[in-house]
Amino acid sequence: MTTEKSQANKVIVYCVNAGKLLVFRHTDFSFEEVGIQVPAGTIRDGESPKDAALRELQEETGREEFEIIGEIGIATYDMSPYRNEIQNRHFFLARPTTSFPDRWKSAEEHDGNQPPTNLKCFWIPLESGHILQAGQGELLHSIDEVLV
Repeated sequence: MTTEKSQANKVIVYCVNAGKLLVFRHTDFSFEEVGIQVPAGTIRDGESPKDAALRELQEETGREEFEIIGEIGIATYDMSPYRNEIQNRHFFLARPTTSFPDRWKSAEEHDGNQPPTNLKCFWIPLESGHILQAGQGELLHSIDEVLV
């Protein structure tokens, strides 16, 4: 018996600075469970994808000093078998507007609806983006097209 998959509208943000990509890991879970990720999340009702991208970037890093440079593209990702969901992903390119440390701790608050998720943010070489979990690196190759 096949179950209909739910649809979710998501954003994924590639924040790049000096040839490095901003990533994070969940400090309360192992790499095997959650891997290395970039800021991403659900687009809220009535929210534009661009606004969602900036919000997610700020929420997950605990920092506000970013700007969205542009949309890279849209792709679809099947979350099976982890979740019975098809994600319609809007990919964005961002950059910091001030200096950032190499590493820092953050906690996503989830609007107070659940306990915070503890994160460690850091930068990796852009060419190492292939390590991202759950297909998040799918449009990394398109970053140069946005910068032109």
